[in-house]
This record gives sequence, C-alpha cells and structure tokens, in this order.
Amino acid sequence: MLSICKVHFDEILAHARDAEPAECCGLIGGTSQSKTTTIYKLRNVARNNEVAYEAAPEDLFAAQRKMRERGEQLIAIYHSHPRSLAPEPSETDVRLAYYPSASYLIISLGGPEPIMRAFHISESEQTWQQVEYELTG
Repeated sequence: MLSICKVHFDEILAHARDAEPAECCGLIGGTSQSKTTTIYKLRNVARNNEVAYEAAPEDLFAAQRKMRERGEQLIAIYHSHPRSLAPEPSETDVRLAYYPSASYLIISLGGPEPIMRAFHISESEQTWQQVEYELTG
C-alpha cells in the first residue's frame, strides 16, 4: 500500500489548485516500502495543458537525478484533472503510462472538494486498477 505523508498530500493538492485551469504534474520519490519522502513538481509543457500533461524534459531529468542522489525510488506520478468530478485514468493516461512499477495519482478538482485516487496502470495491457493509499503523519 502506498503511504502518503499528509504534508505531501497537501502539497500535491496545492500544486493542482495553483495550476488551474491547466493540469499539474509531478513525481513522488520514496522508499522501497512505498512511503513518500519528496514531491517533485514538474512544469506541464503540453500543447493543450488544460486537457493533457507532458512533463518538461529538463524538470523530469533533474527530478530523477535528485532521486538517485537521495537514494529514493520513483513510487508515484501525479497529475490533475481540473474539471473532472471523479478521478479516473483517461485513454491518454493509460496509453502514456510508461512506468509500470509506479502508482499513478489523479486529482480531480471539478467538485466542491478535491478528490485524489491512486491507480496501477498497465500501458502494455491497456488496463488500470484503483489501489488504496493511506495518509500518514
């Protein structure tokens, strides 16, 4: 099970709100026990960033380098769906899920309160499954 520190959860939600009306995106580094240790906010450089996300390559490489330096693993990738009421992976999310060992967190902001859900996505099998996560500390 993915363990997300409450401070990191709040940081991700703030990133999603700050990016509106665009989608936000980022990486989460952590331990082998799937506990979050660092949030890496990435710039969304997608051509139509209100309905898609594409991490800026230089941000992505810098975040991955910092994770290696800190001994972290990529445990999750997050992005937002600003107008969605319930977070579910889109067709594009499934098609572009290149990290099968990572969880994918999607934040929807279309309702009265933001909702975040976690998924395991298989790009090769074109499937996704919701997974549980817990908030800690």
